[in-house]
Amino acid sequence: MKVPARLQILVDEGLIDAVVRQLMSGKEAMVYVVRCGDETRCAKVYKEATHRSFRQAVDYTENRKVKNTRQARAMAKGTRFGRESQEAAWQSAEVDALYRLAAAGVRVPKPYNFFEGVLLMELVADADGAAAPRLNDVMFTPDHARAHHATLMVEVVRMLCAGVVHGDLSEFNILLAADGPVIIDLPQAVDAAGNNHAKRMLLRDVNNLRDFFGRVAPELLATHFGAEIWSLYERGVLTPEVALTGRFEHKTGKVDVGGVLREIDDARDEEAARRLRMQVAYGR
Repeated sequence: MKVPARLQILVDEGLIDAVVRQLMSGKEAMVYVVRCGDETRCAKVYKEATHRSFRQAVDYTENRKVKNTRQARAMAKGTRFGRESQEAAWQSAEVDALYRLAAAGVRVPKPYNFFEGVLLMELVADADGAAAPRLNDVMFTPDHARAHHATLMVEVVRMLCAGVVHGDLSEFNILLAADGPVIIDLPQAVDAAGNNHAKRMLLRDVNNLRDFFGRVAPELLATHFGAEIWSLYERGVLTPEVALTGRFEHKTGKVDVGGVLREIDDARDEEAARRLRMQVAYGR
């Protein structure tokens, strides 16, 4: 096929020899099957922010590091440079997460290169060597559903042990390779220790998988793997080898309403102080 404009520079640089076909067009990127020497890989071409539907919600970008204070100020002001810096940080989040998780042994596509807004990585294949389907496009027996769910709980644990929460995990961003599920699409991945929304996101990720596989293996609907995993993580005893049970006893003690209200007031005061600091810093 004709080489897309965004991939031509990679061809010119010798990183890609040929573009075979378009594989998919998603909310934040287009993915192509490409040839690199004797290997078939995929190239993820990130869309510009103005052409994407996935919003860079503050919940995901909270506490993400930038290169310098100039970038941080520009991003806070919303200048052109700030928007470009924010876009670069959004893209690099997936690249960083992939390298980090691959090193930790998590089942993600192996990353090879990131150049000019294009991520070159492993093509996840099925038993016939074709591009692997998404879980959402596959029919499962109850036994297969239970097996894949168990595999993915192990991967969620490995991710969390590496300090990462996917943040948008579901049947739509997991591929079924010849040797089992592979997790993809990580631009919204968050740092477990540095993001106040990490627990909520992990619980949602795990519950998404519970609900999906629970359609054919209903006993999974009664499990509480998310709460169990996060509890182990909070107590500092979560390891990749942990034996999960899916059981968790939720505390049902009396709610300290006064304490909750105090926390709300403290958060409101902290936000007001933060905004005041920003106004002073930017001379508003």
